[in-house]
Amino acid sequence: MSDLLFSIFPNENFVDLGLYQFGKEHCDPSHHYGPAARTHFLFHYVLSGTGKLMADDSKGITREYSIKSGQGFMIFPGQVNTYIADGQLPWEYVWLEFDGLRVKEALSVAGLSPDAPVYRANSKELREILMQEMLYIVHHKEASPFHLIGHCYLFLDALTRSCASMKIKSGNKLRDYYVHEALVFIESNFQNDITIEDIARTCGLNRSYFSKIFHDTVGKSPQDFLLQYRMSKAAELLKLTQLNVKDIGNAVGYSNALHFSRAFKNVYGASPRTWREERLKG
Repeated sequence: MSDLLFSIFPNENFVDLGLYQFGKEHCDPSHHYGPAARTHFLFHYVLSGTGKLMADDSKGITREYSIKSGQGFMIFPGQVNTYIADGQLPWEYVWLEFDGLRVKEALSVAGLSPDAPVYRANSKELREILMQEMLYIVHHKEASPFHLIGHCYLFLDALTRSCASMKIKSGNKLRDYYVHEALVFIESNFQNDITIEDIARTCGLNRSYFSKIFHDTVGKSPQDFLLQYRMSKAAELLKLTQLNVKDIGNAVGYSNALHFSRAFKNVYGASPRTWREERLKG
């Protein structure tokens, strides 16, 4: 029997970075999982042993990777994958499943993608920090959600810093600065009637060029990111407050309640009122 620790994170109210489940397992020989696809990002760090990952790349072609202790692998949302423990020296790994508005940007800095899913650290010290943060989360499942999310941020920081190449750091420095400025502007002004032109102007760029570098870095157009950010904030307010739908729409930048309801339904598949009622029943 494999040695397994598994926990589900109890709180969904974190937008920029949220946990879903985490655990640790010492697998039996040839133990495998998949083929399957996840709805969030799932990172495994191999503590000991070895195994193989088979995962589809960005063109849908299945690639095979051998992964050993001290390395890891990232599974991306919607990516079909299978992973198998070695028959003679099965791996022991720790994992975190997470997601959020800032995750794709962080993974881009780290150089991880469906075409390059294997984690290989450039810094032993930072690799140790990453491992310790993951193990801390696994062994402190009773800690408060804010406490665990804090350690998840430290994990993501160690992940990006430990495997980001100097080429990535230097070549994208100015682009990353522009995107950072855009994200700060959105976070500070999403409740106002802002446009993509306003965001681009803040960065000193024309809309076309700004939209390109934003999409390349974040994985979404500025319009889609702003919409998702506003609707995620609206979902928080629906879940955590007694404000009516019109007031929540105003709070996230929609003066017209009908326009807000349509936008919310496009993202969550239900009107704000129906979505709130379903969460209350749950």
